[in-house]
Amino acid sequence: QVQLVESGGGLVQPGGSLRLSCAASGGIFSIDTMGWYRQAPGKQRELVAAISSGGNTNYADSVKGRFTISRVNAENTVYLQMNSLKPGDTAVYSCNAVRVRTQRGFFYDTWGQGTQVSVSS
Repeated sequence: QVQLVESGGGLVQPGGSLRLSCAASGGIFSIDTMGWYRQAPGKQRELVAAISSGGNTNYADSVKGRFTISRVNAENTVYLQMNSLKPGDTAVYSCNAVRVRTQRGFFYDTWGQGTQVSVSS
């Protein structure tokens, strides 16, 4: 079974920075796309950023120029560098892995448990 473990969330003041990490494990050979989603109270989950195995990236308009997604394929790890944080960025951030190839076959949509990011003065 594939597991995703996030870390790096916390409380930060407006204008501050945080770096989220997500490590995938479970006999993994490759992962097609890794991404970060967020869900604020009372709102639907939304895509924040995604990155393909080849390094192509996609960002929500609300975070362009402030957030940067990156990954280390050899370590099955994805990062989200968040700068110039705003109170509107407050949410639970979850890591997602699409089409994971493992020793036991493919896992098509795997989620981490989520990490809280709170932006407040």
